[in-house]
Amino acid sequence: MSLLHRFNHLDTLLNQTSRYWQLVAFEAHALPWDGALNEWLMALSDEQVTYLDNHPQQLHQALLPFIPQLTELEPLLQLVHEQRERHPLPFWLSNGIKGRKLLQLQDFVSHIDERQYPVLEWCAGKGHLGRMLAYDGAPHVHSIELQASLCEQGQRSAQQQNLPMTFSCADVLHDDTFGYFKQQQHAVALHACGRLHQVFMDQAVKARCEKISLSPCCYHLFTENVYQAMSDAGQQSDLRLTHSDMKLALQETVTAPERIAKVRKKEVTWRLGFDALRCDITGVSHYVSVPSVNKAIFSGEFSEFCEWAAQQKGITLPQQCDYAAYLIQGQQRKKVTDRIELVRHAFRRAIEIWLVLDRALYLHASGYDVSLYEFCDKQLTPRNILIQATAQIEERTCAR
Repeated sequence: MSLLHRFNHLDTLLNQTSRYWQLVAFEAHALPWDGALNEWLMALSDEQVTYLDNHPQQLHQALLPFIPQLTELEPLLQLVHEQRERHPLPFWLSNGIKGRKLLQLQDFVSHIDERQYPVLEWCAGKGHLGRMLAYDGAPHVHSIELQASLCEQGQRSAQQQNLPMTFSCADVLHDDTFGYFKQQQHAVALHACGRLHQVFMDQAVKARCEKISLSPCCYHLFTENVYQAMSDAGQQSDLRLTHSDMKLALQETVTAPERIAKVRKKEVTWRLGFDALRCDITGVSHYVSVPSVNKAIFSGEFSEFCEWAAQQKGITLPQQCDYAAYLIQGQQRKKVTDRIELVRHAFRRAIEIWLVLDRALYLHASGYDVSLYEFCDKQLTPRNILIQATAQIEERTCAR
């Protein structure tokens, strides 16, 4: 299936099913769909909801009687998953890189396998990826990073380890970074967020880099609230993705430890309970978010959280307040929210694949042969999609 055919088919299905995923769950006080789906959702236990949320294939199967388009959706989400041998690393190179992150880096490097062209590493941090590529045989790595302290640490490590690396400190959203890109180069970006990787792609294409490899992340960051498509097909689509929609693509996560999951459950319940209280006080019915807060507050009392949240929103609480009743409302709304999110989550990978295909089509139209892979297991990171682009021969010849 061509990239364009897959994109168009996926685009049609997402438009047809938008009422199931293009909504804000926190704003709902009741399930918004037809009777059969609503009845099935409300009959699920909280444990069943959690299980289905953590098992996407079972979730798709369970929702098929209510959303038949999921049958067509499933094959459009399949990408080649090619497990390649992880190259062994000496202790001095892997030291300081935490478990899952180390395995992600090793899997990414095993797919890049660059020994011919110098590498440009985008949004490099301390240059862990670049150091692995240099150790693996890349002739030189130029690492670009915003924070000067990380550049200094990375450069110092590279010198100590005798690796061919250079660091440059740059704000890639505002500084002129085009001079860093060369034609005889492999440009790589692992989990650069939103506009950061879009700028990377744009600069690499303009420079006619021989190879471009990236794994996108956090598609909404540093972007307009309504998504600005990169490809012609994306620009012609009737789909209008907001930040909320793009965040949906990121909601598949590695299963959290039970302790963290319990705190998160309490946090959501309390936020929804406070929102019910806020609504009664202000008369404003739509959901109003409250800032992030240290999780320690959720080991206290619900009333204390409400006092803090009211202060953040400039609201005066009544002297006599039935906090227990609002906590029950929070619990009831959470049950509704969880079940709306469960249905939305059946489409989270579809949104991500749509966004990835938009990028792949942009690269293809710019004169690149493009392949899509899953470079690692989802247990390491759900952001496991790798876009690999190689300059087409005729484009390469013209550029020279």
